[in-house]
Amino acid sequence: MRLLPATADPTALDRAAAYPADGPVAALSSEKIREELDANQFRREWIWLAEDEDGQVLARALWWGRADSERPIALDCLQVRSTVADPVAVATRLLDAGHAAFGTRPLYNLSLPPDWSTQSELTQAVSWRREASSRTGLSREIQRLRYEWTPAAGLPETSGRLTFREGSDEEFLEAFVRVSAGSLDQATLDELRKKDARQLAEEDMRFYLDCPGERSWWRLTELPDGTPAGLAVPSATPYNRNVGYLGVVPEQRGKGLIDEILAEITRFHAAEGAERITATTDTTNIPMAAAFDRAGYEVSEIRMVLEAPRSA
Repeated sequence: MRLLPATADPTALDRAAAYPADGPVAALSSEKIREELDANQFRREWIWLAEDEDGQVLARALWWGRADSERPIALDCLQVRSTVADPVAVATRLLDAGHAAFGTRPLYNLSLPPDWSTQSELTQAVSWRREASSRTGLSREIQRLRYEWTPAAGLPETSGRLTFREGSDEEFLEAFVRVSAGSLDQATLDELRKKDARQLAEEDMRFYLDCPGERSWWRLTELPDGTPAGLAVPSATPYNRNVGYLGVVPEQRGKGLIDEILAEITRFHAAEGAERITATTDTTNIPMAAAFDRAGYEVSEIRMVLEAPRSA
């Protein structure tokens, strides 16, 4: 078996794009792959193939990054031909080759329908992907709910219990610090085990400043008497408007204020003409998921994130 990137020869990219994907996990079309290449979110060197001695494609792996990324951020597509006897072995070797070339192990985002665990063919397809990912070092798993809002859902109501205002970077940094305390977000909990809340807040701010959304969208939230309540950070992805980041300070939790903040973000994006607003939350973050449900967001997929264990 030969492992090669799409830079290996002039026709390798064509073979990768034309790969006749089979199996129950949704595959990227040739048109979508070339669209992502044109956007510089796929790169030829981030597309890897496994081929037999006759040049038949046995598997492909496509990694994704932002247009300005130096290295890939996530594995976006992993497929092995259904006729391969040991898909785990082939996928493991393919991922190892890519990771060695990148000098890093990007996480794997596996998008699945909400009812995937009830479909035997899908559970088998997920099983070999999990095992291959684990063998190549991506042994930590988080499942996230991907939500979508569309105008058909209507705008969530707001009671006016909060006010929203612009704020300085220092004020937002303090708000990020405060809302991280007692968070149910798994990534936040993991990060707080190895760094202090201010360091994490600085990283979170840099992340959202680098997203396609605008800094001018951000709002601090307060009670009518000026008491801090939390923050709203509407954002965007390369594809859609996005909820981004929102939170309530610990002393104001349990009062339904998260609904007010989510409603503000939703109404802001809708006023800007958004036809779709996306959001994600961990399956274990039950209060946040319930807030999305109440606001008219619907689960569009389960996103299984497989990544390298986070060092303490």
